[in-house]
Amino acid sequence: MTAQSAGGQAVAAPADPSTLVPAPRPEDVSSPHAVTLALYDVISGDPGVKRDWNRFRSLFHPSALMIPTGKNAETGKIGARIMTPEDYVNLSGPNLEKNGFHEREVAYREDRYGNTAHIFTTYAARRTLSDPEPFMRGINSIQFFNDGKRWWVLSITWSAETPETPIPQEYMTSQK
Repeated sequence: MTAQSAGGQAVAAPADPSTLVPAPRPEDVSSPHAVTLALYDVISGDPGVKRDWNRFRSLFHPSALMIPTGKNAETGKIGARIMTPEDYVNLSGPNLEKNGFHEREVAYREDRYGNTAHIFTTYAARRTLSDPEPFMRGINSIQFFNDGKRWWVLSITWSAETPETPIPQEYMTSQK
């Protein structure tokens, strides 16, 4: 069995992808929503608080991608940046730990078919939990795969709310 890397090269798919990531907490990977809540938990913390990046890594399939989307403030062009979970740890991790970041779920919608699932999860982000208002809101689109043992994140694509793209009311309440 082969798969394609993000660069389009054929790579052999591991027989057991769990051998390539840290062991997860069983409760973290018991359902797509449990994985989603673990993601929010692991990236959240006050300024100066280290994150458990091995817990973060344990949630992702070895071939997973993370894709922030949005409008470039300088050029006005809408685009997407494709990165791996490790890229996220290296690029965003220091900022999260330095400045504080708490991302919390406002609402979610989950769909499943067979061994796949998708969640749209609306989030609100604050620097500290005591901040009265979020500095950012948006929606994460997360795709999952179940190998019969656990749920894996395959990809996360997200967009932050802007004046041009307010969050629709139907994504402000949960629906399973």
